[in-house]
Amino acid sequence: MKSSYKRLGSYIREVDIRNVEGREDNLLGVSTQKMFIKSVANTVGTDFSRYKVVKRGQFTYVPDTSRRGDKIGLAMLDHLDAAIVSNVYTVFEVNDREELDPEYLMMWFRRPEFDRYARYMSHGSVREIFGWEEMCGVELPIPDIEIQREIVREYNVIVNRIKLNEQLCAKLEETAQALYKHWFVDFEFPISAEYASTIGKPELEGKPYKSSGGRFRYSDELDKDIPTEWELESLGQQINYKKGYAFKSDLYRELGKPIVRVSNFTKNSIDMSDVNFMDEGLANAYIDFSIKTRDIVISTVGSWPNNPDSIVGKVISVPIAANDALLNQNAVRLRAKNEFLQSYLYFSLSNKTFSSHVISGAQGSANQASVTLDHLFSFGIFLPPNDQREALASIFNEVFKTIDIANLENTKLLEALDLLMAKLSLRKEAA
Repeated sequence: MKSSYKRLGSYIREVDIRNVEGREDNLLGVSTQKMFIKSVANTVGTDFSRYKVVKRGQFTYVPDTSRRGDKIGLAMLDHLDAAIVSNVYTVFEVNDREELDPEYLMMWFRRPEFDRYARYMSHGSVREIFGWEEMCGVELPIPDIEIQREIVREYNVIVNRIKLNEQLCAKLEETAQALYKHWFVDFEFPISAEYASTIGKPELEGKPYKSSGGRFRYSDELDKDIPTEWELESLGQQINYKKGYAFKSDLYRELGKPIVRVSNFTKNSIDMSDVNFMDEGLANAYIDFSIKTRDIVISTVGSWPNNPDSIVGKVISVPIAANDALLNQNAVRLRAKNEFLQSYLYFSLSNKTFSSHVISGAQGSANQASVTLDHLFSFGIFLPPNDQREALASIFNEVFKTIDIANLENTKLLEALDLLMAKLSLRKEAA
């Protein structure tokens, strides 16, 4: 099978076009997730004319693999006509797109096997480098161009469906956040039959509270008026919690029970594509550290809370894909004592007020800040009456059910994607 592989160096060439105009727009970096990202480098006093230009369809990678874990930073530009990258990056392109499809090549680069190969072939005493010679030495199957394009089409069908589901989930969560704000920040939740009867105005049932003359009292803690019937309690009074466990790396296996780390936390979910695993039999001893769908998990260690790549204080509602996974150290699992409060607590913590609370108690350096559980749990929660909690929980449960269905489909699609990627190395060159 290996005889059908070709040396990549015969199909690519290095590109070194400098940004002689000194433009500063579209300055990008490259992530180990194989995508371009907005650069966060300090560019004060930088001579941008030394930077390199990368054009649509060209590749960029970071030769220095020393501080990037087990992955290599590499990406293909496909969303802009041109961008600029640091001059320490390597830019290259395919010689002839009728022989090698750039998207097919990018698929090969996304395979875990390529990352392992790049790390293995990296060399150097002070810094490990995966240089141009090593890149040219990569071997891969290069079938007929039409076969390559068919593989790319299969890949894009799956990827586009995954993106649609992700957009649906994001829109649903955005809608839920807007409803939470309307009800519990703007105080326009529907007036209950009980409250309407209490004030002698049954006709107000279902009407928005604030707009319909609902009663308020002043809150020193919020420095604003809140509904009279609301109560203030600390987060710690409303939850049961469990700290994550410091699993030792010698327990890790290729398959088994997933172990979720803080590094797997995304903007509002958990990326299960890069988790560690433990043998199912051994995992039974750590069942107390498992997480369930809709548990709230919060990171307690990471970068500073106001950093663009903030980790400490990140709040996640556990997706269905992470159900029954084990929680590693530097995070804590929260479950509301009252089941109707779970969704309310999640949205109460997913805002700038809670982030500010985390910042006020975080200690350490910009890249290694931490916050104590005592400080986290001292956060004040204003609790609406039970009927409002139940009404909100009923709506949110339906929203989350739809999100779970989309996430389950994505789990299956990702499995299909992994299978397709694995088959790349099994394809024989067309005669």
